[in-house]
Amino acid sequence: MTSVPASSGRSAPASGRHRTAPLASLSPLLRLLILTQLAFNIGFFAVLPFLAEHLGQSVGMAGWLVGFVLGLRTFSQQGLFVVGGVLTDRYGIRPVVLAGCVLRIAGFAWLGFAERTWAVVGAVLLIGFAAALFSPAVESEVARQAVLLEEEGGGDRTRVLALFTVAGQAGAFVGPLLGALLLAVDFRAVCLAGAGVFVLVLAGHAWLLPQRVPGRARVEMKGGARLVLRNRRFLALCCAYGAYLLAYNQLYLALPAEVERAAGSQAPLAWLFALSSLLVVTAQLPVTRWAGERLAPRRSMAAGLGLIAGGFAVVALARPAGWTGAGGLVPAAGFVVLLTLGQMLVAPVARAWVPDLAEDGRLGLYTGALSSVSGLIVLAGSSATGLLLDAGLPVAVPWLALAAVPLAALALLPRGQRASRSGSGA
Repeated sequence: MTSVPASSGRSAPASGRHRTAPLASLSPLLRLLILTQLAFNIGFFAVLPFLAEHLGQSVGMAGWLVGFVLGLRTFSQQGLFVVGGVLTDRYGIRPVVLAGCVLRIAGFAWLGFAERTWAVVGAVLLIGFAAALFSPAVESEVARQAVLLEEEGGGDRTRVLALFTVAGQAGAFVGPLLGALLLAVDFRAVCLAGAGVFVLVLAGHAWLLPQRVPGRARVEMKGGARLVLRNRRFLALCCAYGAYLLAYNQLYLALPAEVERAAGSQAPLAWLFALSSLLVVTAQLPVTRWAGERLAPRRSMAAGLGLIAGGFAVVALARPAGWTGAGGLVPAAGFVVLLTLGQMLVAPVARAWVPDLAEDGRLGLYTGALSSVSGLIVLAGSSATGLLLDAGLPVAVPWLALAAVPLAALALLPRGQRASRSGSGA
């Protein structure tokens, strides 16, 4: 099943220019969508890395409630991606992206002034649902355009999606630095700056996004859920991706707690986020090229999950020593590096796999469902992680338990190879 016909063999790009899929070689629409991801993440990551500390210190939430709110944010975003995907299949990307930008502006402005738990929850839900609209619209169209480019001999789709990831991480690199700068004023200034970024995004896309994308057929919304639930290989991919996302979400829950313990404040957190983003910006395309030449999709995802598990194990092994100061931050930095390397192997491959599993005309639905299933996993897992971190267990136990999550996901990876790859086993 495929929403865009997949080639039976791997494309052989005509030049190194196509092999690396530079931004200048892509269509104007692909360039706009990739730059969209950059702008989205600048606004988003100016706020998110500092949310846990704000909820715990300024709002006074307990650890389990902070974990629940962060999981709720992920669920309202990832968990409701399927809504945005279905709306995109039905109405096209332009109205869905613009509506999402409006809601994100309102959500960030609300969060900046929210002082009670119910207000924080409302703002967080609005922020998450905004992304549930615009992200699947953008991601599904990037995937569709990447498959078309691959079929025309313009390069491998995974490399295009890796470039999309690089743009997102460049935004994730700039965003926390902007947020850390504005945090010297207060958290409200951070939120309003994030809202301001999305005001610019809204204005730019109202002007530049085409009214109708050629080749994107509109489909009826009913009947899609049955197709997804019957697709066992796709559901297996969703569960494996959800385990990865739960592990990745610990950048916002377990890592801030570890940094606070080691350094006495969360000031180094922005630099660790910057390290992660810088790694992706500089190494994502070479890593994707290396993996594409040597590993089938399943093996690439398995290697990535193994690296992520290793990141948690590094902190678990060092935690009993109780190191503090600069030395105490070394295990946290090791965790960030291994988690980021694992992300580079897992995320582009998983997204590139979806078009081969999706029904005709339903790529938005399947792109959204990938994130919705993983959002449910993160919602349950984040609350459990918050309890785990506050339970007074031996210091290594929470990190060992978290290391088990990506290892368990190895058994969930679907069998068989992606249609666009040939000559390598799964």
